[in-house]
Amino acid sequence: MPQPTETKISQRGSFRKEPSVLEKDDGLYIKRSPSSPQGGPKKRSAFEDLTNAKQGQDLVSKKKGGKSVGKKTLKSTAGKETSKNDENNLKSTGPKDSQEQQDNAVDEKKLEQQDNGVEQKKPKEPASPEEKVADVDKSVGIKLSAYDDVDEENLSDPFLNAIYANDIFSYMKEREEKFVLKGYMQKQPDLNIEMRAILVDWMVEVQENFELNHETLYLAVKLVDHYLAMTVCMRETLQLLGSTAFLIAAKFDERCPPCVDDFLYICDDAYQREELLSMEMNILRTLKFDINIPVAYRFLRRYAKCARANLETLTLARYICELTLQEYEFIWESASKLAASCLLLALKMKELGGWTPTLEHYTGYPVTDLHSLMRRLNLLLCSKPDEKMKAVRYKYAHNVFFEVAKIPPMDVLKLEEQLKLDT
Repeated sequence: MPQPTETKISQRGSFRKEPSVLEKDDGLYIKRSPSSPQGGPKKRSAFEDLTNAKQGQDLVSKKKGGKSVGKKTLKSTAGKETSKNDENNLKSTGPKDSQEQQDNAVDEKKLEQQDNGVEQKKPKEPASPEEKVADVDKSVGIKLSAYDDVDEENLSDPFLNAIYANDIFSYMKEREEKFVLKGYMQKQPDLNIEMRAILVDWMVEVQENFELNHETLYLAVKLVDHYLAMTVCMRETLQLLGSTAFLIAAKFDERCPPCVDDFLYICDDAYQREELLSMEMNILRTLKFDINIPVAYRFLRRYAKCARANLETLTLARYICELTLQEYEFIWESASKLAASCLLLALKMKELGGWTPTLEHYTGYPVTDLHSLMRRLNLLLCSKPDEKMKAVRYKYAHNVFFEVAKIPPMDVLKLEEQLKLDT
């Protein structure tokens, strides 16, 4: 079994890093794909019947086409058609009026309708779909911009759940308000910001070497922050807290999570099995077993799909977002806003345009709301990395991740020019 981590926080109360060992390209652990493997079971056509969207429309159309008509309706309709036909026959067989008499008859009919308060209107032609999207809401006075329906092309595939995608992410944005974090380090007498950053740096290496999903890493860091915001923790149990948070997050997100002995091993046997299980119960009870916390990585993948960004641009946005995990000053930012800002900065760095109406629609953020956070993210990229915490930068400097860590950040003046164009 390969060495699971290069960074060790083995001794209680001491934080140290062993010299990093550069691994070969072939030996680098690559994150496993969450999608189904190739050669898996083929999709059954019967599954498409589970989606009622298209099927419901067909049923409605069939009902309309085969609607039964009662006898009374048939009689009344037949009577109307007969009287109408008789009138047309009388007109066709009767003598033709002169043009002057016809004009006078039309004028008299208009006068009668005006006297009776009846005004004939020309039937309005139905609007095209483009006109409906760009229509003006007169009650509010706002013009709705056109946007692409990114889920429409996936409606036929029931495995993608495209029909529920908007509802899922709307629900996640609502839950964000329940998990707002505030500064908690002043309540921790034995911890500081640097200790938290070292712990997160170690957790990044654990995620990479155990080949866990990135969602697991983000959730584990969230669990650590929310626990520290409510409970005092000593430095000798900080690594135990990080390992146990990873265990809980892996049970929540992974198909095959690592076992308890694996997390005891990566802590260099500094803790006992009973201590880890006890910490697990403490975390769950403190958070009241509500651990479905929205993380920025889930929003980032959704927004990148809405922007139709390629994998390299998404990886650059992931790199920026993962750098924020170590930074204490980003813990109170909402996950959806952080993901949107990371994607916009990545689009600017790759010169792929700016914020589109589609992104504004699906994220719910106008571009001006992201400017302040974008500036802070760009400054984070420009800052000199700490020698003790290089796990994220080293990870994304590999060619597996397109070496996005080597892409130079945007010049501050150039970024300000881009932001002025957006306003």
